[in-house]
Amino acid sequence: MRVRVADDHDLVRETIAAFLAAEAEAEVVTAGNLGDALDEVALRGAFDLVLLDYNMPGMNGLDGLSKMRGANGGKPVAILSGTATRALAEEVLSAGAAGFVPKTLASKSMVSAARFMAAGEVYAPFQLVRDRDEAAAGLLTARETDVLRGICRGQSNKEIALDHDLHEATVKLHVKTLSRKLAAKNRTHAAMIARDRNLV
Repeated sequence: MRVRVADDHDLVRETIAAFLAAEAEAEVVTAGNLGDALDEVALRGAFDLVLLDYNMPGMNGLDGLSKMRGANGGKPVAILSGTATRALAEEVLSAGAAGFVPKTLASKSMVSAARFMAAGEVYAPFQLVRDRDEAAAGLLTARETDVLRGICRGQSNKEIALDHDLHEATVKLHVKTLSRKLAAKNRTHAAMIARDRNLV
């Protein structure tokens, strides 16, 4: 397994690389920023897995993920982050990442996650997924949760409708219903409540 690890924190980068080399017998190449990582992929060809730090130089949010996915020939690209929030994990996975990997993950879990993603699966920490599902269960319907997620991303009713193949009037009705369930005064208030209660 050939793995590229790109992170601007030397200790984090080298520790993850050492785990993967020792435990997964991976060939690991490291870089300290997105530009160097992209250059290495261009020089050596696609890696079986690329791990990118979300906040390192050159990333510019999820633009770096998009660039690396294009450069790595369709092979998995995942995001490493020191901030393990549900909202960020959802955003990263929605953007096509092969996984969202907290830097706090134990070494054996990190190795398992890497093998899982290199095999073509999508990885998200169980705790994040479980907490989100438990928080949403019994309060909002699946469709209302989809609409709420769109509101939290700042989408209009029309954009949410297009994303989920719904009529705009249907989305408007869902917004009204979920706002009532959450006791929200408006869309912005609904988004704030959703984040406070970990509903999205």
